[in-house]
Amino acid sequence: MFKSLRREPGFYSRLWKLSLPMILQNLITFSLGLIDTFMVSRLGNAEMAAVSTANVPVFLLISIVFGVQSGLGILVSQYWGKGDIKSISRALGVAALLGTAITSALALVFFLFPVPVMDLLSNSHERSLMGAPYLRLIGFSYVFNMLSSVYASAQRSVERPNFGMLVFGFSTLLNTGLNYLLIFGKYGFPALGVEGAAVATLLARVSEFLICAVCALRSKIIPLNLGLFFRPGRDMLRRFLHYASPVVVNETVWGMGNSLLTVILGYTDNSVEMLAANAVMGNLHRLFLVVCFGLGAAAAVLIGKAIGEGQSREKVMDLSRTLLWFSILVGSALALFSLALVPLFFIPVIFPMFKLFGQSAEIATALAVMGFASIPLSACAITTVTGVFRAGGDVFWATALDTAPEWLVCLPVTALAALVLKLGCWPIAFAMQLESVVKFPLCLWRVRSGRWINDVTGGDRP
Repeated sequence: MFKSLRREPGFYSRLWKLSLPMILQNLITFSLGLIDTFMVSRLGNAEMAAVSTANVPVFLLISIVFGVQSGLGILVSQYWGKGDIKSISRALGVAALLGTAITSALALVFFLFPVPVMDLLSNSHERSLMGAPYLRLIGFSYVFNMLSSVYASAQRSVERPNFGMLVFGFSTLLNTGLNYLLIFGKYGFPALGVEGAAVATLLARVSEFLICAVCALRSKIIPLNLGLFFRPGRDMLRRFLHYASPVVVNETVWGMGNSLLTVILGYTDNSVEMLAANAVMGNLHRLFLVVCFGLGAAAAVLIGKAIGEGQSREKVMDLSRTLLWFSILVGSALALFSLALVPLFFIPVIFPMFKLFGQSAEIATALAVMGFASIPLSACAITTVTGVFRAGGDVFWATALDTAPEWLVCLPVTALAALVLKLGCWPIAFAMQLESVVKFPLCLWRVRSGRWINDVTGGDRP
């Protein structure tokens, strides 16, 4: 391990320069979910459970957005290594047009049938009626988020990670302010409750899209060729579908599985307490994973560019081992820090702030301990799947290793523990983390094989 961590001078400085803006961007993005949860929690646990349930299909949209931008990153990072700017415009066009079509269709379903969709996700029709106004509007926000995210992904893949951090930072601040005004009806604005959270998010997403549109038309680093953007060509469509569609499927299937975990909790006997605790701890857990996601995104840029530049197979393998072990070490440090915060800060301060008491607090504690303890394993999976394998064009194995443990192990065991055996919160919390336990050795095995290295650009030069 320590041999793999030894690199040339300046390597880790470059790695952190790439990672830090992405970490801050993810921190900003995930903070938005926590802020929404906090503000809605002021309305009560029932309202928080309703929004948590409504966010189950919304998480599917988020997964699709992440899948499209990750798939785009596979192509852009390697085209950037080759210096092929025209192909970047073509890839952006395919990603934007396909991504918008998918998210628009889902948003329309949520708008037309919010209550039936909500009824599928919990055992409480009253909760469905409470969350329906939120679900009706929130889907359209991700149509705009899709467009801004694919452009931010392209900027990140050409080693300009600051762009997404600044744009999403602005939209999060705007969203937070609008949440305050529209949920509670401050300064003459109507008190819309849970619907106000959806309106605030929609307005913030429109603003970030407008910023990205202006920047795309004026960029000198990757000037957008509108002719190629709107007519990318069959070859680029074929290439995108070949390498990026498995990533989109991967994120969609994984997102559905993650959403089903929330559905399982929504059918437990103590579903209100379970959903309230999971809403809080799910967002807090993601906040601690932002460093891992940042390192994974930086790994994708470094690996993709190295392959695009034509570096030797052994050099790419050495780079992948360095990135993998470094992410595990960082994940271990994060796990120790977050676990120490559970008794010192979360239980006495955070849980009361979110109105988690009694059984809700006990459930939140179990979710916190099990989730934080699994961070090193999650760090390994994030770097290998979203970074190394995808940038290397190994999309089939990335999809298999990311989804099979969730659907074949985590979901069945969690459903058995929660709905059949009706075990306590600690066994259920452990079952929810089995995905990472199973992924860890499988990811190490695939990295060591070296069969994930592929040139997805077809070897062509501009």
